[in-house]
Amino acid sequence: MAKKAVKKATTKKSAAKPKAVKKTVVKAKAASKPAKVVKAKAVKAKPVEKKKAPAKTTKRNHVEVISPSKKVKKIQGYSRKDLEEFKKVILEKRNEIIEQLQVLKDQMMDPTTGQYVNENSPYSLHMAEQGTDAMEREKLYLWAQRENKFLGYLDDALQRIENGTFGICIECIDEPQNLCPTCPLVPKERLMAVPHTQHCLQVKQKMKS
Repeated sequence: MAKKAVKKATTKKSAAKPKAVKKTVVKAKAASKPAKVVKAKAVKAKPVEKKKAPAKTTKRNHVEVISPSKKVKKIQGYSRKDLEEFKKVILEKRNEIIEQLQVLKDQMMDPTTGQYVNENSPYSLHMAEQGTDAMEREKLYLWAQRENKFLGYLDDALQRIENGTFGICIECIDEPQNLCPTCPLVPKERLMAVPHTQHCLQVKQKMKS
């Protein structure tokens, strides 16, 4: 009986209860925390480099570069002393003409009407009918016109003295013709006699021929 009891005991032991399987309870993760908002670092804008405005270029007069083989002769005009002498002669002639014009103006007056002869005067149309006095006054008018024109030439000569171009022959500025010993300058003797001229005598004669 004792043996049976042992067997039963062993049988009981063999029939061990199956171990309870532990249920692994997966703990639900806590609700995910809201993602941290990463503040973007403000990117400092790089200062924009101001472009330097191109330096203003000073306008210069265009200078033509001439090769060494081509030499340009600079015209040497009359000295300041000579120019002052010419100016004195011109002013004297100018005063003479102004006085002469006043005399002509008085002579051109018609004593009967008190009017001056002019380009619209009836004398120009009917000189034969008006007689010798009218014809004389007409001549005086034409003479006064020439004197006025000459006065303008003298004023132009005074302007050339101020510009420093007085006495230079305009036909010999670019290419001297060497027709007179002082070329391209008009000889002083000619300028003293005809101060308003812009040509030497030789060039003037050549132009007429």
